[in-house]
Amino acid sequence: MAPRKQNPRKNSGQKRDKSRRFLRFVVKLFIALILVGGVFLSLWIAKLDRDVQQRFAGALWALPAKVYARALEVYEGAPISAEVLERELQRLGYRQERGAPSPGTWYRQGREYLLHVRSFTHWDGREPSGLYRIRIADGQIERVRDGNNHPVGIFRLDAPTIGSFYPDQPEDRILLRYEEAPPLLIDTLLAVEDRRFFEHHGVVPMAILRAALTNLVSGRTVQGGSTITQQLAKNLFLSPDRSYRRKVTEAIMALIMEYRYSKEMILEAYLNEVYLGQDGARAIHGFGLASEFYFGRPIEELSPDQIALLVGMVKGASYYNPRRNPERATLRRNVVLSVMSEEGLIDPNDLGSLQSRELGVLPRPGKAGGNPAFMQLVRQQLARDYSEDDLRSRGLSIFTTLDPEVQYHLEKAVTSTLPAIEKQRNMEPGTLESAAIIVDIDSGEIQALVGGRNPKFAGFNRALDSRRQIGSLIKPAIYVAALSDPTRYSLITPLLDQEITIEQPGSKPWTPRNYDNQFIGEQPLYLALAQSRNVPAVRVGMDIGLDVVSATLESMGVPAPKPFFPSALLGSQELSLLQVTQMYHTLATEGFWMPLRAIRSVLDVDGQPLQRYSMSVQRTLDPAAVYLTNYALQAAVSFGTARSLNTYIPTSIGVAGKTGTTNNTRDAWFAGFTGNRLGVVWVGRDDNGETGLTGSSGALPVWAAAFAALDNRPRNLDAPQGITWARVDIERNARVPDYCDGHLMPFAHGYVPEAVYDCRKQDEGFRWPFGSNEDNTVSPEPRPQSQPDPIEFFRRLFR
Repeated sequence: MAPRKQNPRKNSGQKRDKSRRFLRFVVKLFIALILVGGVFLSLWIAKLDRDVQQRFAGALWALPAKVYARALEVYEGAPISAEVLERELQRLGYRQERGAPSPGTWYRQGREYLLHVRSFTHWDGREPSGLYRIRIADGQIERVRDGNNHPVGIFRLDAPTIGSFYPDQPEDRILLRYEEAPPLLIDTLLAVEDRRFFEHHGVVPMAILRAALTNLVSGRTVQGGSTITQQLAKNLFLSPDRSYRRKVTEAIMALIMEYRYSKEMILEAYLNEVYLGQDGARAIHGFGLASEFYFGRPIEELSPDQIALLVGMVKGASYYNPRRNPERATLRRNVVLSVMSEEGLIDPNDLGSLQSRELGVLPRPGKAGGNPAFMQLVRQQLARDYSEDDLRSRGLSIFTTLDPEVQYHLEKAVTSTLPAIEKQRNMEPGTLESAAIIVDIDSGEIQALVGGRNPKFAGFNRALDSRRQIGSLIKPAIYVAALSDPTRYSLITPLLDQEITIEQPGSKPWTPRNYDNQFIGEQPLYLALAQSRNVPAVRVGMDIGLDVVSATLESMGVPAPKPFFPSALLGSQELSLLQVTQMYHTLATEGFWMPLRAIRSVLDVDGQPLQRYSMSVQRTLDPAAVYLTNYALQAAVSFGTARSLNTYIPTSIGVAGKTGTTNNTRDAWFAGFTGNRLGVVWVGRDDNGETGLTGSSGALPVWAAAFAALDNRPRNLDAPQGITWARVDIERNARVPDYCDGHLMPFAHGYVPEAVYDCRKQDEGFRWPFGSNEDNTVSPEPRPQSQPDPIEFFRRLFR
């Protein structure tokens, strides 16, 4: 039987049914995929939206804390020379231009200066910019006028930046508000990077397509199609890879930002985020910091050609680096200038002259990290109130007490004096190290600090972290304690300089020696301190009690060793330079203790005060005893161990000071103060080896070199209540009549020696306690009581 033939219509129908079923399946699958993809896309977009909002909700960046020095105050009578003023203007990046036409410029004509001061938010308020005329004569400000020639009481320059506390990410920026950005910068940036910025919604499809076709034809990437919003999205959220996925993500995030935030906010973020260079490990972000980094001035002070250079670098900060590739950078700048001319942003007639200018960038990056030792101190004092995260991320403004001019002279003294000492004593160069501090006496503000021989080296800080034996620097604490008991001690109390052996439970007996290994018998207390005799100091300390000396040290602001052994009376305890400075500051303030401070105030990122570090003052020592002790310390400078200081500092200043030398000349110290400043210097070796230097030959020359260059106010020699002056014969420890040629000296009120010696009733005239009596015969004529002048006495005595 023949097989039945297939019905072709039926077969074709079956095929059509299968095709329709398959098509329906494909359509359903496609719809399902679209739905699933839409869900995932929606979730992805939601995540991107959340990421954008979280970033923009708080601070966009971790802003470093900026640290400022004191602002220079200008007023009539201020001790500011032309050299000092010009050095300060150089620190601030002011430019010398005829007529001082804009903020940040100055001009000199003879003794007259024209200053156009920038506006600046100081620790106590914002001051506007202004034009001032000042005249300098004889090393001080003679006259201050405003731009209209009206008298001005006082004005301040902006505060120099001395450092920052950077975030964990190695990047830095100076926050630039949109409303504060120069209009020319914004217009130029938009003309070069995104002309339709205020018209599009974050993405321009035609620009992307045009760039893709151009790159395809050229075979390489020669044109970008990203808007400013897309660039910001890439910089804030994405990696720099050029994958399609990243480009899609970038476009979506740009659309989200445009939907969520205003154009001005987006542009402000871009102005601060764009990468514009590298300073070692620190990335330079934003036009605000780039202006300081390349030109040393605020963005608002840039000229059109300088703005063109920065805008041109957006295309490739490394490729167009003006320091490494000046020719390439110049070509790029000139292209931007041409665009500015075409857009009417600059006068076309000025185009040629602007394009022919030098780039004008600083030869080296302007660095604000030249005070590492002081910055360490600032960090230590801030640690009591702020966390590391606060310092690295909140954009704080920290106003410190550093005086750049005082710091300049202290650094110069250290770096010039140590090599001179080494050469003079045939030491190997680099043998000696040093640390030094200068403090304003009235306020307790630390004006300068050096932590080592190389002040710019951010390493071991010998001023804060090194503990060294203080030697004879302890003696004023012994004597101020003794003089606090006027029933037993006065400046002319005879002290015995004779061998003594002290029994010490649990250790061998101790026999202290003088530096010269000699004993001179009796001598008055003030002379024992002035000449820094060891044995008399030990005898006094043992007599008044070790516990009394220990308590006095605590009252002066430094920790006393516990237990307090007799050897501590010669400075065997170890203190830091900062602690020693605190101790002597209590003497310089006539017995008032106040914590030394390096910070005045802290402001938040908006310039609002967070905290002010005011003075804290407490009377801890008897003012009469302090006055008597300082009298003896002045004698140490007049004719004692620090007498070489008179070569550098006029005797009219009345410097009071004390040298210190430890066993085997391992440490050389000098602490001294004028009427306005206290300085302490240490010189030694890091390996604690012998130096062969004493306080007078090692530390004092550094102190003298620094203070000789500063404005030194004479010390106030007026005695406090509780002091009486009397004429005495020091040899006899007795008072003499006013008509005798005795020595006017201060005493605690009610404890003046009795008048038992009358020069007119003696065959021999008054004899000076030092040297020959040949030219010091006594005049029998009565002389009126006069205001005592110890400086003149010391000068005559030393002569």
